[in-house]
Amino acid sequence: METNTATEENSTLISRLDALYEFDREPVSEKKLHGWKTFIGMFSGEHIAGTEFVLGFLLFQHGVSGKDLILGLLIGNLLAVLSWAFFCAPVGVKTRLTIYWLIRKVCDPYITVIYSALYALILCLLAGSMVYVAVTSISIPFGVQNPNYPTDVIPNLPWIIIAVVIGTIIALLAVLGFEKIAHFAKVCAPWMALVFLACAIAALPAIGINSLNDFWQKAPSEIFKGVPLNGYSQYTIWHVIGLAWLCNAPQHIGMSDITIFRYAKSWKQGFASAFGMYIGHFGAWISSYIMVAVYLKVIGSTSPQPGDVAYFAAGLAGAVCVVVAGWTTANPTLYRTGLAIQVLTPNWKRWKVTLAAGILMIIAACIPAVVHNLDRLVAYNGIAFVPLGAFIFVDLWILPKMGLESYYTEKKRSMISWPAGTAWILSFFVCWFLYAKDNFEFLSSFPQPNWLANIKADLMYLLAPEWALAVILYLLFSYLQQKSSKLKMVTN
Repeated sequence: METNTATEENSTLISRLDALYEFDREPVSEKKLHGWKTFIGMFSGEHIAGTEFVLGFLLFQHGVSGKDLILGLLIGNLLAVLSWAFFCAPVGVKTRLTIYWLIRKVCDPYITVIYSALYALILCLLAGSMVYVAVTSISIPFGVQNPNYPTDVIPNLPWIIIAVVIGTIIALLAVLGFEKIAHFAKVCAPWMALVFLACAIAALPAIGINSLNDFWQKAPSEIFKGVPLNGYSQYTIWHVIGLAWLCNAPQHIGMSDITIFRYAKSWKQGFASAFGMYIGHFGAWISSYIMVAVYLKVIGSTSPQPGDVAYFAAGLAGAVCVVVAGWTTANPTLYRTGLAIQVLTPNWKRWKVTLAAGILMIIAACIPAVVHNLDRLVAYNGIAFVPLGAFIFVDLWILPKMGLESYYTEKKRSMISWPAGTAWILSFFVCWFLYAKDNFEFLSSFPQPNWLANIKADLMYLLAPEWALAVILYLLFSYLQQKSSKLKMVTN
């Protein structure tokens, strides 16, 4: 009898999970749309992340001055907000489709599969880095030693156990879908913003800054020195603008956040991204920069963990903030991952593939190299997927104004879109080569003409030119394809 009861309960749970429908292959219905509060909460929660400590430390390592930091973040984050508001959100509201299903309509099934597989892998690594950051805080009260990269290739067993527990919780929340994730973010975001600010203020007395007047007098010499650490290049305002604008390039000009904005009532809700950018990528980056600067001066460590820095600044409240910030970023990231993998496994329910993605996320969290190469990971994420956003932009907004058809490949029932495939390959390899020629030995050994040798491009800076190149190439190839097809029809 007990066995039958357990079986029935298990069957009921599975049936409930199967009923969690996220409009994977069709437009979101009108009754499921959300207002401003949902998107303000989601952007605030996702972009006030534990990884802000990583990026704040990155800017400190490269010696960004106080003036360059503030002005660069103001300009770069503004560009990011405008990209979400004028490129991404209008497409999400117009189509109400996930990025994966829209790529299938604009490009072809093969590109959709390649994009979904690669993007799912990248998202698992990014979500794993969020879990890693969260565990660096939870490990503190348990007395578990955080990994010291690159000495520690993998963490110790107690650390891995904590990562498994945290990763499982995040995966279960992601399974519940968009509405639960949005609610979690709305609850947590206001508290996290205040704790980040409090952490920065609480750290200052350790270096003798006890008032606003002390801050203005001592901050230039004690915090914002503008001198890179040994072995690091000097970052200028242009580096800061590029990082702030393009660290989320795959989401806005790469269009992956149409998966989120398909739930928006109006495209104007794209401006809700300002709450994530100016509370997270402005306030939190500056706060983490200050905390790291103080921590290094007082403690002397050259490789601080996010949890250690937050605990040093604000004790248990700071450590808890890092945990929650990791969760609120990992949850929507894993949600997107589940939708991406479902393209590859259409017969699986979304909750199953989300849990499978959760396993990959936990594995990534137990590899310290992932989070310590987060800036490179973000850059490669952008350069690989930004062209797809350009194709969607051209297909939906430019082609109709030229008298050409949108969704041409789908309408012709073609399995291959040579304009999309060719434009993707060319735009990617042109921009990748400009970076690789100075950073990969097998290319740097070849002689280069002066004009080419003078181009010193970081991956992050190449994302905007790559997007523009992808627009030009896809527009040209689509024009040639459709005009050639019409010419054949007239000839026949």
